[in-house]
Amino acid sequence: MLDRPQPEQRTARALLRDLAALDQALYEAVTVTRTPALDHALRRLSAAADHSKISFTIAGVLALWPGRPRRAAALGVAAIGVASASANMLGKRLVRRPRPHRAVDSPFPGRHVPMPESASFPSGHTASAVAFAAAVGPALPVATLPLGLLACAVGYSRIHTGVHYPGDVVAGAVLGTGAAAAVLAAAGRHGGALRPARRTG
Repeated sequence: MLDRPQPEQRTARALLRDLAALDQALYEAVTVTRTPALDHALRRLSAAADHSKISFTIAGVLALWPGRPRRAAALGVAAIGVASASANMLGKRLVRRPRPHRAVDSPFPGRHVPMPESASFPSGHTASAVAFAAAVGPALPVATLPLGLLACAVGYSRIHTGVHYPGDVVAGAVLGTGAAAAVLAAAGRHGGALRPARRTG
Protein backbone atom coordinates (compact mmCIF):
# COMPACT_ATOMS: atom_id res chain seq x y z
CA MET A 1 0.00 0.00 0.00
CA LEU A 2 1.29 3.42 -0.93
CA ASP A 3 2.23 5.70 1.90
CA ARG A 4 -0.17 8.53 2.49
CA PRO A 5 1.21 12.06 2.26
CA GLN A 6 2.42 13.29 5.60
CA PRO A 7 0.76 16.36 7.16
CA GLU A 8 3.89 18.40 6.45
CA GLN A 9 3.72 17.46 2.76
CA ARG A 10 0.05 18.36 2.53
CA THR A 11 0.74 21.69 4.21
CA ALA A 12 3.60 22.45 1.82
CA ARG A 13 1.47 21.62 -1.22
CA ALA A 14 -1.38 23.76 0.06
CA LEU A 15 1.02 26.63 0.66
CA LEU A 16 2.39 26.34 -2.88
CA ARG A 17 -1.15 26.34 -4.30
CA ASP A 18 -1.99 29.46 -2.29
CA LEU A 19 1.17 31.24 -3.42
CA ALA A 20 0.46 30.34 -7.05
CA ALA A 21 -3.10 31.66 -6.71
CA LEU A 22 -1.84 34.89 -5.16
CA ASP A 23 0.78 35.23 -7.89
CA GLN A 24 -1.90 34.85 -10.56
CA ALA A 25 -4.22 37.31 -8.82
CA LEU A 26 -1.49 39.96 -8.55
CA TYR A 27 -0.60 39.55 -12.22
CA GLU A 28 -4.23 39.86 -13.27
CA ALA A 29 -4.68 42.95 -11.10
CA VAL A 30 -1.88 44.64 -13.03
CA THR A 31 -3.27 43.58 -16.42
CA VAL A 32 -6.68 45.17 -15.80
CA THR A 33 -5.46 48.39 -14.21
CA ARG A 34 -5.49 51.32 -16.60
CA THR A 35 -2.19 53.26 -16.49
CA PRO A 36 -1.80 55.09 -19.83
CA ALA A 37 0.90 57.44 -18.51
CA LEU A 38 3.10 54.47 -17.53
CA ASP A 39 2.47 52.08 -20.41
CA HIS A 40 4.77 53.68 -22.98
CA ALA A 41 7.60 54.37 -20.54
CA LEU A 42 7.56 50.88 -19.03
CA ARG A 43 7.35 49.22 -22.43
CA ARG A 44 10.43 51.13 -23.56
CA LEU A 45 12.26 50.39 -20.30
CA SER A 46 11.50 46.68 -20.58
CA ALA A 47 12.77 46.58 -24.16
CA ALA A 48 15.86 48.62 -23.28
CA ALA A 49 16.72 46.11 -20.57
CA ASP A 50 16.93 43.26 -23.10
CA HIS A 51 20.38 41.64 -22.92
CA SER A 52 21.21 44.04 -20.04
CA LYS A 53 21.80 46.89 -22.48
CA ILE A 54 21.09 49.53 -19.82
CA SER A 55 23.45 48.00 -17.29
CA PHE A 56 26.23 47.50 -19.83
CA THR A 57 25.88 51.12 -20.95
CA ILE A 58 26.20 52.31 -17.35
CA ALA A 59 29.18 50.02 -16.83
CA GLY A 60 30.81 51.47 -19.94
CA VAL A 61 30.41 54.99 -18.60
CA LEU A 62 31.77 54.02 -15.17
CA ALA A 63 34.76 52.32 -16.77
CA LEU A 64 35.89 55.66 -18.18
CA TRP A 65 37.03 56.70 -14.69
CA PRO A 66 39.88 54.84 -12.96
CA GLY A 67 39.70 53.67 -9.39
CA ARG A 68 36.39 52.83 -7.71
CA PRO A 69 34.12 53.51 -10.72
CA ARG A 70 36.12 51.17 -12.94
CA ARG A 71 36.23 48.45 -10.29
CA ALA A 72 32.49 48.87 -9.72
CA ALA A 73 31.86 48.45 -13.45
CA ALA A 74 33.91 45.24 -13.54
CA LEU A 75 32.08 43.81 -10.54
CA GLY A 76 28.71 44.73 -12.02
CA VAL A 77 29.46 43.10 -15.36
CA ALA A 78 30.72 39.95 -13.62
CA ALA A 79 27.54 39.80 -11.52
CA ILE A 80 25.39 40.10 -14.65
CA GLY A 81 27.24 37.15 -16.14
CA VAL A 82 26.65 34.97 -13.09
CA ALA A 83 22.99 36.01 -12.74
CA SER A 84 22.20 35.57 -16.43
CA ALA A 85 23.80 32.15 -16.62
CA SER A 86 22.04 31.01 -13.44
CA ALA A 87 18.64 32.25 -14.60
CA ASN A 88 18.76 31.04 -18.18
CA MET A 89 20.86 27.89 -17.98
CA LEU A 90 19.60 26.60 -14.63
CA GLY A 91 16.42 28.26 -13.37
CA LYS A 92 14.42 28.33 -16.57
CA ARG A 93 15.47 24.83 -17.62
CA LEU A 94 14.70 23.31 -14.22
CA VAL A 95 11.35 24.98 -13.49
CA ARG A 96 9.97 25.44 -17.03
CA ARG A 97 7.07 27.63 -15.92
CA PRO A 98 4.88 28.76 -18.85
CA ARG A 99 4.70 32.47 -19.61
CA PRO A 100 1.55 34.35 -18.56
CA HIS A 101 -1.45 34.02 -20.81
CA ARG A 102 -2.21 37.23 -22.70
CA ALA A 103 -5.75 37.27 -24.01
CA VAL A 104 -6.34 38.37 -27.57
CA ASP A 105 -8.90 40.84 -26.27
CA SER A 106 -6.53 42.32 -23.66
CA PRO A 107 -7.85 45.77 -22.64
CA PHE A 108 -4.40 47.38 -22.98
CA PRO A 109 -2.46 45.63 -25.77
CA GLY A 110 -0.33 48.73 -26.35
CA ARG A 111 1.64 48.08 -23.17
CA HIS A 112 2.87 44.65 -24.28
CA VAL A 113 6.35 43.69 -25.47
CA PRO A 114 6.97 40.56 -27.59
CA MET A 115 6.52 37.38 -25.61
CA PRO A 116 9.87 35.57 -25.16
CA GLU A 117 10.08 31.90 -26.07
CA SER A 118 11.99 30.95 -22.92
CA ALA A 119 10.37 29.79 -19.69
CA SER A 120 8.92 32.35 -17.31
CA PHE A 121 10.68 31.49 -14.02
CA PRO A 122 12.80 33.28 -12.96
CA SER A 123 12.92 36.73 -14.59
CA GLY A 124 16.33 37.01 -16.22
CA HIS A 125 15.93 40.75 -16.78
CA THR A 126 15.32 41.27 -13.07
CA ALA A 127 18.12 38.94 -12.01
CA SER A 128 20.66 40.78 -14.14
CA ALA A 129 19.48 44.29 -13.17
CA VAL A 130 19.49 43.47 -9.46
CA ALA A 131 22.85 41.69 -9.71
CA PHE A 132 24.39 44.74 -11.36
CA ALA A 133 22.98 47.15 -8.78
CA ALA A 134 23.92 44.94 -5.83
CA ALA A 135 27.49 44.45 -7.08
CA VAL A 136 28.15 48.07 -8.01
CA GLY A 137 26.67 49.55 -4.83
CA PRO A 138 29.28 48.42 -2.29
CA ALA A 139 32.11 49.56 -4.55
CA LEU A 140 30.44 52.86 -5.46
CA PRO A 141 27.94 53.80 -2.72
CA VAL A 142 26.68 56.90 -4.53
CA ALA A 143 25.20 54.62 -7.20
CA THR A 144 23.33 52.38 -4.76
CA LEU A 145 20.00 54.21 -4.71
CA PRO A 146 19.65 55.09 -8.42
CA LEU A 147 20.69 51.62 -9.56
CA GLY A 148 18.43 50.00 -6.97
CA LEU A 149 15.46 52.04 -8.17
CA LEU A 150 16.30 51.21 -11.77
CA ALA A 151 16.43 47.50 -10.98
CA CYS A 152 13.03 47.70 -9.27
CA ALA A 153 11.59 49.53 -12.28
CA VAL A 154 12.98 46.92 -14.68
CA GLY A 155 11.48 44.13 -12.59
CA TYR A 156 8.04 45.73 -12.45
CA SER A 157 8.15 46.53 -16.16
CA ARG A 158 8.31 42.81 -16.92
CA ILE A 159 5.02 42.30 -15.09
CA HIS A 160 3.43 45.43 -16.54
CA THR A 161 4.27 44.45 -20.11
CA GLY A 162 2.76 41.00 -19.63
CA VAL A 163 5.75 38.66 -19.86
CA HIS A 164 6.27 37.67 -16.20
CA TYR A 165 4.33 36.87 -13.06
CA PRO A 166 5.27 38.76 -9.87
CA GLY A 167 6.74 35.56 -8.45
CA ASP A 168 9.14 35.33 -11.39
CA VAL A 169 10.38 38.82 -10.63
CA VAL A 170 10.80 38.14 -6.92
CA ALA A 171 12.78 34.99 -7.71
CA GLY A 172 14.90 36.94 -10.18
CA ALA A 173 15.66 39.56 -7.54
CA VAL A 174 16.73 36.89 -5.06
CA LEU A 175 18.89 35.22 -7.70
CA GLY A 176 20.47 38.54 -8.68
CA THR A 177 21.27 39.36 -5.07
CA GLY A 178 22.92 35.97 -4.65
CA ALA A 179 24.93 36.40 -7.84
CA ALA A 180 26.21 39.77 -6.67
CA ALA A 181 27.11 38.35 -3.26
CA ALA A 182 29.08 35.55 -4.90
CA VAL A 183 30.98 37.97 -7.13
CA LEU A 184 31.75 40.33 -4.26
CA ALA A 185 32.93 37.44 -2.10
CA ALA A 186 35.18 36.16 -4.87
CA ALA A 187 36.56 39.66 -5.47
CA GLY A 188 37.29 40.03 -1.76
CA ARG A 189 39.25 36.78 -1.77
CA HIS A 190 41.26 37.69 -4.87
CA GLY A 191 42.88 41.05 -4.51
CA GLY A 192 40.47 43.11 -2.41
CA ALA A 193 38.68 44.74 -5.33
CA LEU A 194 36.52 46.82 -3.02
CA ARG A 195 39.41 48.59 -1.30
CA PRO A 196 40.28 52.00 -2.69
CA ALA A 197 43.64 52.28 -4.41
CA ARG A 198 46.42 53.56 -2.20
CA ARG A 199 48.02 56.83 -3.12
CA THR A 200 51.77 56.83 -3.63
CA GLY A 201 54.32 59.60 -3.51
